[in-house]
Amino acid sequence: MQQLQHQARKRFGQNFLQDSIVIHQILISIAAKPEHHLVEIGPGLGAITAHLLKACDRLDVVELDRDLVTILQQQFSGYEAKLAIHQGDALTFDFDALAKDNQPIRVVGNLPYNIATPLIFHLLAQTRAIADMHFMMQREVVQRLGAVPGQKHYGQLSIMVQYYCQVEILFAVPPEAFKPKPKVNSTMVRLIPHQKPPWHAMDFSCFTMVVKTAFTQRRKTLGNNLKPLLDAMTLKHLGIDPELRPECLCVAKYVQISNHLSMY
Repeated sequence: MQQLQHQARKRFGQNFLQDSIVIHQILISIAAKPEHHLVEIGPGLGAITAHLLKACDRLDVVELDRDLVTILQQQFSGYEAKLAIHQGDALTFDFDALAKDNQPIRVVGNLPYNIATPLIFHLLAQTRAIADMHFMMQREVVQRLGAVPGQKHYGQLSIMVQYYCQVEILFAVPPEAFKPKPKVNSTMVRLIPHQKPPWHAMDFSCFTMVVKTAFTQRRKTLGNNLKPLLDAMTLKHLGIDPELRPECLCVAKYVQISNHLSMY
């Protein structure tokens, strides 16, 4: 299928995937089947879209760039029965509305680096409608998503994402796989929402506040950073060493702290 021409726009963070080997790796990772309902964020010129259309019976794509929407409509004319093209901002898009008949959606996308983190949080709030997510993202962001306690990349993003999802780092993608070449390295990641959450925060806003407060200053101890919320003696009572740094505490312990605060 011939791709129409389009000049990549920097303000939209457009870097179009063009490496056939990488595309094949992505498709293997997604492993789409006819019965799956897929949603692609930022389809660009349709490098992945064309393959997904062959693999599944229902595909929605969300594209911000109106010119690209026109190109996609021309390129995939004749697929109206299985393809819906939505012109809009993925950061405000209602993904919940796409999940119908109790069938969760599967989300895929080559995410613009400037919106990747806020978009992840937007999707986390809708995970009840999502079976899994496969994203191409900046390598450093993916490292933060999958980091474990004690690692330098472990922080607020790690904790909040892992509260909702299992994180699987899949494979690295070099800048040469894109046109134009980005100035950063990319990594493919799979996020699988927990069907049965391993932790339950009684008050999610309190949980969010605890995590944010704990990482106010990474080099300081938990006892110092959490002082506005609870004292060192209370941390010890919860079985947490107040002399630890915030990156040493697992998700379960942050939930424990927030649940303690929620009871008072």
